[in-house]
Amino acid sequence: MEMTLDFLDQLKEKIRSRSASVGVVGLGYVGLPFAVEKAKVGFRVIGIEQNPARAERVNLADNYISDIKDEELKQVVESGYLQAMIGFDAVAELDVIVICVPTPLSINLTPDLSYVEGVTREIAKRLRPGQLVTLESTTYPGTTDDLMRPILESESGLKQGKDFFLAHSPERVDPGNKRYTTKNTNKVVGASDPLSLEIATSFYKQTIDHVVPVSSAKAAELVKVFENTFRAVNIALVNELALLCDRMDLNVWEVLDAANTKPFGIMPFYPGPGVGGHCIPIDPHYLEWKAKEFNFNTRFIGLAGEINRRMPGFVRNKAWRVLNEVGIAPSRAKVLVLGAAYKKDLADWRESPAMEVMSLLLADKAQLSYHDPYVPQIQIHGQTLESQNLTDELLETSDLVIIATDHSQLDYGHIISKAKAVLDTRGISRKLPLSPEDQAKVRLL
Repeated sequence: MEMTLDFLDQLKEKIRSRSASVGVVGLGYVGLPFAVEKAKVGFRVIGIEQNPARAERVNLADNYISDIKDEELKQVVESGYLQAMIGFDAVAELDVIVICVPTPLSINLTPDLSYVEGVTREIAKRLRPGQLVTLESTTYPGTTDDLMRPILESESGLKQGKDFFLAHSPERVDPGNKRYTTKNTNKVVGASDPLSLEIATSFYKQTIDHVVPVSSAKAAELVKVFENTFRAVNIALVNELALLCDRMDLNVWEVLDAANTKPFGIMPFYPGPGVGGHCIPIDPHYLEWKAKEFNFNTRFIGLAGEINRRMPGFVRNKAWRVLNEVGIAPSRAKVLVLGAAYKKDLADWRESPAMEVMSLLLADKAQLSYHDPYVPQIQIHGQTLESQNLTDELLETSDLVIIATDHSQLDYGHIISKAKAVLDTRGISRKLPLSPEDQAKVRLL
């Protein structure tokens, strides 16, 4: 125990004095903002990024994450507090290693932890006494304890809580959110031994306003997948309401806007063309998959996923209904889709429902074009499509304009005035002072 306490005290002092060297594995939407935040307060940070082009961009202070200010990245890189590399050779010199790698789903909706496992094995080969390893990637309860810990212990010969420390602290990044950033978003931390929890909590408190310790790594893992499952289920509820309102010839946006005037007992959620990003379409299925191990069927999660996955097809069908009103067949229709990103004012198109809508339209032989100020190029069905300039001519010659992503910089009033017909999947048009003529052009989801 004395050796363990020596490791603990030494690492705590390094963290307190910010002389600890920090490694961040994966410099994406989670890892790079975290690395910059640590570097800003004086930690020397090594970013391990296996994409050479991305690592080079970091070292050139060439920013590719919208949540990071260009000048902040430039400052920490030029001052030497942040450096990126593509290999794991520096791991033995680090005091803290934070893992922020992708955790995708397979085509069968089962967890793919190959990135987490691969990185853990690389760390295990170089693990030394006194280091803290934390996992921030979203995953099912048990990943840290049941997957990572055995690899780290068996390949290094060291023991968690005695020779090294291991914790889980799920990321809570909301890309594009100007109010809540890495620093001021409450941070959950869990570990399966008290010393790991103590040192991990101390580490995160250095740069995050409020840290919330929980009793175990499994509890921390479940916190994150529940947060995203909560959102997925409620989005599915309003998406299903949209499907029902379509059958009943009611305006779902009017119903929701009125319901949300109640000052208690309700929380605003809105329908759309589907769900996108890395979290909501994926994370609930991690919990759904893990629950089967306990002979438990998470029916809400499965049903929510099923409803949300139906929405791109519903948008496609509604688009053809709008075109049928003016006698245009899908194979002859010129369709302009506004937005490829999954969320407004972002360049991120991971799991974007807009992409799925466009894929369906192309399968129906529509003459498709798209405009997105943040996504200059996409690939669908092996075709490369480029974002078109949003000219009056493009709007006037399109048979249908579909608002798939409600980017703030677009002038929707002007768009509607020039378009022949508009299918608004985001409800943005309901807030505009449209003329009766323009209102008649718009169909809401």
